[in-house]
Amino acid sequence: MSNSSVVVAPWRALLPVYVACLAFGVQVGAAMPLVPLALERRGVDNLTIGLVSAAWGVGMISTAHRIPWAASRIGTIPLICLSLLVTAAIAVAFAYTEGTVLWMALSLLSGVSGGIPWVVSEIWINLVVDEGRRGRAVAVYSTLVALGLAVGPLILQVVGVYGPRPFLATAALTLLIALPLLPSWRTAPVIEEGAAGGFLRVLVLAPVAMLAAFACGLGEQAAFSFLPVYAVASGVPPETGAMWLSAFVIGNLALQWPIGWAADHWDRRKVLAACALFSATMTALLPAIDLHSTGILALLLFWGGISFGIYTVGLALLGQRFTGGDIAAANAAFTICYTIGGLIGRPITGASMDAMGEVGFGPSIAIFYLIAGMGALLALRRHG
Repeated sequence: MSNSSVVVAPWRALLPVYVACLAFGVQVGAAMPLVPLALERRGVDNLTIGLVSAAWGVGMISTAHRIPWAASRIGTIPLICLSLLVTAAIAVAFAYTEGTVLWMALSLLSGVSGGIPWVVSEIWINLVVDEGRRGRAVAVYSTLVALGLAVGPLILQVVGVYGPRPFLATAALTLLIALPLLPSWRTAPVIEEGAAGGFLRVLVLAPVAMLAAFACGLGEQAAFSFLPVYAVASGVPPETGAMWLSAFVIGNLALQWPIGWAADHWDRRKVLAACALFSATMTALLPAIDLHSTGILALLLFWGGISFGIYTVGLALLGQRFTGGDIAAANAAFTICYTIGGLIGRPITGASMDAMGEVGFGPSIAIFYLIAGMGALLALRRHG
C-alpha cells in the first residue's frame, strides 16, 4: 500500500479492520462469561475461577511483545487468520473437556492467540491513518469494539450458556472475524519489527501513554467485576446493579467520538489529563451519590465514556510519538500495560472493599486515574 493511498483514502483502508474489530468484540463478549459460568456450575471455588480467568491475561502479556516480530515474518493478515484458527480450535477444546487444570492451560493459550488480533488491529490503525484524524480513527475503533462487547452476550440468549453449544458458537464467530480481512490479504499495511529495547524502551519514551493504558485497564476491569457487587453491598437490587453496567457500557459507546475529536483538535496530553482527572473525580464521588436515584446512572454513563477515553487518547498519543516499525512495538507495550492493569485492578479493588466496606470501591480506582492525570500534566510542563 503506497503512502499516497493511505492519505487519500484512510477510511477505506480502515474499513476491513473496523468490521473485523466489531466482529472481534462480539466474539469476546460472547466468550468471556462461558468459562467462569461453567466452572461455577461444577462447584469450583471462586479463587480457582479467578486463576483460570487470569490465565488469559498471563498468556497475552507473556507473548504480546513478540507479535510485531511474528507479523513482520508471517504477514499481517496471515498472522491474524492463523491466530483465529487457533482460537477457534481452543474454543472447541473447551466444549469437549472438563479438567480445571486443562482449562487453565487452554485459557493461557487462548490469551496467546487471542491477543494477536487485538494488537495487530491497533498497529494497523496507527500505521494507516494520518495524524490529523488519528484521534477520531481510534475513537471509531474503540466504539466498535465496545458495541461488539455489548452485543456478544445477546448471542448467549440464543445458544445458551452451558454445554458445548455456546463454545462451538464462539468458535464459529471467531472464524467469521477473518472474512472482512481476506480481501486485504495483499494490501494490508506491512508491520515492521521496531528497534531493539522493546517494552522497557517504550516505557521510557512514552510513560504517559503507558500509564494511561494501565489506569484504563485497571478501572474498566474493576468496574466490570465489582460494580454489581458494590450495588448489592449498598442495598441496591441485583437487577439495578446490572443496569449500572449497561450505563457504563453505553457511556463508552456514546463518548468516544467527541473525545477522539477533541484529541485531534487540542493537545492530546491536555485531553488525556482531563479524561483521567474527571474519571478520578467521578469514582471518588461514588460514596456521596444517592445510589437509589437516577443520578448514579448519569455518573456511571459519564465515567464509562470518559474513562475509556483515556485509552483512546493514549493510543492516539502513541501514533503521534512513534513511526515505522517502532509503532508496532509501542502498540504491543500499550496493550500489555492495559492487560496488567486489568489483572491487578480486581484484587486491589477487592482488597479495598474487604478492608473499608463498599465505600472502598470508588477511591481504590480513583487513585490510579489521579496518577495518570497528574502524569499527563507533568508532561505538559516538561515539554511545553
